Amino acid sequence: MLFPTTIAGSLPKPEWLAEPNTLWAPWKSSGPELARAKRDATMLAVKLQEDAGVDIVTEGEQARQHFVHGFLEKIEGIDFAHKVEMGIRKDRYKAMVPQVVAPLRLKGRVHADEARIARTHTTRKLKFTLPGPMTIIDTIADQYYGDRVKMAFAFAELLNEEAKALQADGVDVIQFDEPAFNVYMDEVSDWGIKALERAAEGLTCATAVHICYGYGIKANTDWKETLGSEWRQYEEIFPAIANSPIQQVAIECRNSRVPLELLGLLTGKVVQAGVIDVASDTVETAEDVAKVIDDVSKFVPKSNIVATTNCGMAPMHRDIAEAKLMALGAGAKLARQRLG
Repeated sequence: MLFPTTIAGSLPKPEWLAEPNTLWAPWKSSGPELARAKRDATMLAVKLQEDAGVDIVTEGEQARQHFVHGFLEKIEGIDFAHKVEMGIRKDRYKAMVPQVVAPLRLKGRVHADEARIARTHTTRKLKFTLPGPMTIIDTIADQYYGDRVKMAFAFAELLNEEAKALQADGVDVIQFDEPAFNVYMDEVSDWGIKALERAAEGLTCATAVHICYGYGIKANTDWKETLGSEWRQYEEIFPAIANSPIQQVAIECRNSRVPLELLGLLTGKVVQAGVIDVASDTVETAEDVAKVIDDVSKFVPKSNIVATTNCGMAPMHRDIAEAKLMALGAGAKLARQRLG
């Protein structure tokens, strides 16, 4: 199928799971009520994507509070009780983060429940997202390793362990989210790609990396206003990604100011082209989506294009996110009719 569809990763959580002020609060317990709530939300996320015509579904990250910390919560050696303030993305903004205080080890499986629930409830291809090593170390304080690269590779080994288990659960695409790749461009070529390759080592399912300019918070929006009319930073890292064994690259293409000709640097890669703007509440039309796909096809072979969202949709209102999902499916169908 030309132009299959997927989402970058996350979807908004249902109100009964996300809102802290509702009468029924399953998140106040770590017991069966919370587990059932996460299960139900995962099943709902899968169903919403199927109804929208999404071909490669995710579990919507419904069981995670944060795309990075959702993975870290199952790792020994991390102190969540004593968070410290740290600058994120080269001090673009500050955040309270946990600390690495001892050798890192997985306590067990991290995402087995949500992967198996999603796999049980869909016959479509299943994509699962994990944070990338560089983004993890940019989102946690180090009080043990004393070396960014050493800590990144320690996390890469744990990511690889979980990724192999997810593959065994029936996941078809494993995507590593690396927004830090657009911040530390020199380090991407120096060691970032190598750490990513370690995280994906030995996988036989499809592998992907998602990079973006950041969405969902004002600090990123303000920063992007300083970047000018063209965002060409990817020109520095695309060649390194092209030379890696990672098979797919998820990149924003709609309203992002990224010159689409840069996609031509991703030789041989499947491009998950972001055709849905997650920084705007304006719902795209099918025509909007089809046009972006057409524009991307001038630089990427049609057989290597997957239509996706610019980034995760978790910060959006559910009704808007669901309408954008429908536009994604309808727009890809229209593009197939015109360009297939």
